[in-house]
Amino acid sequence: MLVPILATVIRIIWALIEVPYVHRFKIKPTRDFDKHSAKLWDVANLIEPVGMVLGFTGIGRIAVAPRVIGELGLVLLVAGIVIRWTAIYTLGRFFTGTVVIKNDHELIRTGLYKHLRHPAYTGTLIAHLGLGLSFTSWFSLALSSIPYLIVAFYRMHVEERALGEAFGDDYTAYCQTARRLIPKVY
Repeated sequence: MLVPILATVIRIIWALIEVPYVHRFKIKPTRDFDKHSAKLWDVANLIEPVGMVLGFTGIGRIAVAPRVIGELGLVLLVAGIVIRWTAIYTLGRFFTGTVVIKNDHELIRTGLYKHLRHPAYTGTLIAHLGLGLSFTSWFSLALSSIPYLIVAFYRMHVEERALGEAFGDDYTAYCQTARRLIPKVY
């Protein structure tokens, strides 16, 4: 029971740090690039606690090597958060909770962005996979990862369209050198 408790504490701390950071600036976009992707992200955030509660009840318990799976999940949770925050730090003032192209926007190609176009989503997906595994429950795993996977793919599509419009050939060239989520694979 210690691993799910630790995972819950880490998830709460992550949310308490990230939510104010995402909303640190009130940005009024000149154009709606977001296409409701931020609202869909909020829906995924509402679904995840249901899986966590089910995990605490033991419903849908993963029977094969639960201790190893739980501990692996905790490692993935922390690793995913580190990857996400490294990407957010690299973006700096260009990181927002909604898809926005600022007047002075720059295409970032340093750090993790040298290899990946969406490393913050890579980190998010790893972290939520880890959170689900930490509870060693099929329901926790599904409700902690599938909603974010769906929203991340939608959001990547929205962001890539906005960045393509903003940066044209530069963004097209960048897409040839950096993968979406997994270096040298996808």
